Amino acid sequence: MKKTLKNALLLASGALVASCTVKNSVAETPLTQSGLNPADFDTTYVDAIRGEKAVALYTLTNKNGMEVCVTNFGGRIVSIVVPDKDGNPTDVVLGYPTAQDYFPENNKSDFGSSVGRYANRINKGQFPLGDSIIQLETNNYGHMLHGYPREWMYIPYDAEQPDSNVVVLKLESPDGEANFPGTVNVTVTMTLTDDNAIDITYKGTTDAPTILNMTNHSYFNLSGDPTKPITDHMLQINADNYTPTDQTYMTTGEIAKVEGTCFDFRQFKAIGTDFETAEALKAIEDGEDHTGYDHNWCLNTYADGKGDDTKVCATAYCPSTGIQLEVYTNEPGIQFYSGNFQNGKVIGKKGIAYPKNAAFCLETQKYPNCPNVPTWPSCQLNPGEEYYSHCIYKFSVRK
Repeated sequence: MKKTLKNALLLASGALVASCTVKNSVAETPLTQSGLNPADFDTTYVDAIRGEKAVALYTLTNKNGMEVCVTNFGGRIVSIVVPDKDGNPTDVVLGYPTAQDYFPENNKSDFGSSVGRYANRINKGQFPLGDSIIQLETNNYGHMLHGYPREWMYIPYDAEQPDSNVVVLKLESPDGEANFPGTVNVTVTMTLTDDNAIDITYKGTTDAPTILNMTNHSYFNLSGDPTKPITDHMLQINADNYTPTDQTYMTTGEIAKVEGTCFDFRQFKAIGTDFETAEALKAIEDGEDHTGYDHNWCLNTYADGKGDDTKVCATAYCPSTGIQLEVYTNEPGIQFYSGNFQNGKVIGKKGIAYPKNAAFCLETQKYPNCPNVPTWPSCQLNPGEEYYSHCIYKFSVRK
């Protein structure tokens, strides 16, 4: 009887220890370097076309201790941690702390997303394709922006992580989704290299003629403090020309020289240099100041129908942290956006309210509205062809 009681006590004690261990293991779930809890991304999302899909956080690391966190919801980069000039780990992108924060019913945001089917704007949501005129829905000053109303940034990609530094995201978009023709299958592969670069490749196929134009929409603040504007960040864009826009941010069909304008970033200058003086950048709407850049540059690294992704197309750095970002691409254009529509109403990671100009974007892509300008590089994709787009975001400390 005593032996039985002793055994029972031992079993009870073991169960208690086990329960405490489980409890502690839950409480001690390791956070990412950027402070994210992977458990906050472990959920599902019901897509109107694809049904219930799993959502998760994928952490990429390299031998230098750099870390990139990606969620398959919208194929989004959630955090990027790189060392500053003093070796301090610094998160340099805006984002949200949980998967639910990215859901469109909670927040409408393109933070870090893999944008499709068509990144940027199409004039009045209309474009010719073969003998047809395709009419899309509009959502931005009378134009279609970023694939509305079935933006891929609000759809869970299928994901797998074959290695600690790679995540592969796949998505099928059926014929007629958002009125885009053709069933399109895309693969986005993000690789964190040992030279502190995020290498992103986009590949796609279609079963009918269509258009496809993808990009990554990360919002960068290289100071690591998004309460401070990026107007002091230094920027250089390897481009002699840009595509002017009208008051609705739609390209006019022209290609203009940057020389002698506020769009001249051929030499480094602070992002906010011309905010106060350049009429082309001023925009006051609904009583709010939206002054800044949201324009496409025609890259010098693209010529004769081919882009050279071994050459730097844009470079930005933060004077206070020394963190530098170089961008490489095979695409003809890059959209530089200076966070003009942020207004302090969006609460992101660490409870920070993101003010105007809290971050900048460098989106590699075809020129905006290119389906309507035959002389510009085409985004049309036909059966039997493979869509291929390549972007590298490389980080270092500026000497």
